[in-house]
Amino acid sequence: MQMPVFRKNEFDKGFGMRNPWATDRGPTGLQGREQGGSNVPRSVVDLNCDLGESFGQWSNGEASDDQLMDLITSANIATGFHAGDPTIMNAVVQGAVSRGIGIGAHPAYNDLQGFGRRRIDAKPEELVNDVLYQVGALREFTRRHGGTLQHVKPHGALYMEAARNAELSGQLVEALGRSSPNTPLFCMGSSETYRVARAAGFPVVREFYADRDYDETGTIVFTRRMRVLDPKDVAERCVRACLTGKVRAESGVDIDIEFESICFHSDTPGALAIGAALRDALIENGVRLMPAAEVMAAAA
Repeated sequence: MQMPVFRKNEFDKGFGMRNPWATDRGPTGLQGREQGGSNVPRSVVDLNCDLGESFGQWSNGEASDDQLMDLITSANIATGFHAGDPTIMNAVVQGAVSRGIGIGAHPAYNDLQGFGRRRIDAKPEELVNDVLYQVGALREFTRRHGGTLQHVKPHGALYMEAARNAELSGQLVEALGRSSPNTPLFCMGSSETYRVARAAGFPVVREFYADRDYDETGTIVFTRRMRVLDPKDVAERCVRACLTGKVRAESGVDIDIEFESICFHSDTPGALAIGAALRDALIENGVRLMPAAEVMAAAA
């Protein structure tokens, strides 16, 4: 498959002026720092959380979407395949637009029963079609309320599959490049998704996971059930990552980590306390919080 190359003038369309995802140092707006480069303090960061992950009368997580939206700058909104439904999608989008929160589609494997955290053996083309279907649905709700779709972030097992599967990531980047060239992918800096998107010049935002462990390759350790975390410990870990570019891996070894956005999950036990502690600690340590689009525009 031949990957398309997205040039700067193509990204500029629709932004009026300069594309906020681009810099003079490269096509994806990474503050002039390549992956693996020198670590410098991060003074501006996005704070994102997965929202809308209930379904009908069933709720998921201890905190409400409204409570969590008061803490974050970007929302990854479930699009119906692992959680969420049209009414919930509409309500969360409306709340996000009213708060000025960056809106992201959070597409997943078609796995309501397993909450999208079970891998499904399907061809990349089928999975990409599922993603586009879900992105389109959320985009319509966003337009309804006068908002703009800021990003796309695959959920759970699909996120992890794309992270290690270059073919899937390639087809996803190609498809989004045609339908949503100004809508970046959220991903790990250590992932195939990041590598493939960078090679194609497609915009990406790298994430740091507040409530997940890392291995020594910089990959998060996937889990279906989260243990209870101390909000203070989570906050200190994130502040350290911002100020030093380091995170302690499961093995006890410090590794370099680079990112533009910090993620915590709404279904992690104590998510509301974690989000509040994290937000307060970042601000107290001089780290400003902005939606991902503004983080990248400031960098540019």
